Amino acid sequence: MKPGDFKETSACRTVTEILSRVGDKWTVFVVSYLGNGPMRFNELRRTVDGISQKMLTTTLRNLERDGFVKRTLFPTIPPKVEYELTELGCDLLRPVRALGEWAIANEAKVMIARARYDASASAKTNIHAAE
Repeated sequence: MKPGDFKETSACRTVTEILSRVGDKWTVFVVSYLGNGPMRFNELRRTVDGISQKMLTTTLRNLERDGFVKRTLFPTIPPKVEYELTELGCDLLRPVRALGEWAIANEAKVMIARARYDASASAKTNIHAAE
C-alpha cells in the first residue's frame, strides 16, 4: 500500500486497527521481552516496569486473541502458565525492534527539535502576552 492509496477503505481501517493494537506502549514492551523466549506472568510483570497486573492481563489476552502470543498452561500444582510469541508474533518483533533501534539512534535529534519548538512556542506566548 502506497501513501497515496491510503484512503478510507477497509484496508485503511484494518491498518488503523492493527497499528493501534501493536503500537501501544505495553504491547511493544511485552512483545520485546517475549522475543527473548517464553516467560511466566509474574516474570513479565517484574520485567515490564510500571505495568499493572490488570494491564498485563489485558495486553496478553489481546495479543493472544490477535495471534501474536501463545499461552501454555502446564498441569502442575500450582498451575504454571507460560507466554511465548507465535510465528506471527516473531514477525511483529522485527519491526518493533527496528522502531526501537530507530528511536534510540534519533533520540538526540528529537530532543533538539522539541527544545527548539518549546523555545519558539514560549517566545510566541510571551509576545502575545505583552500585546
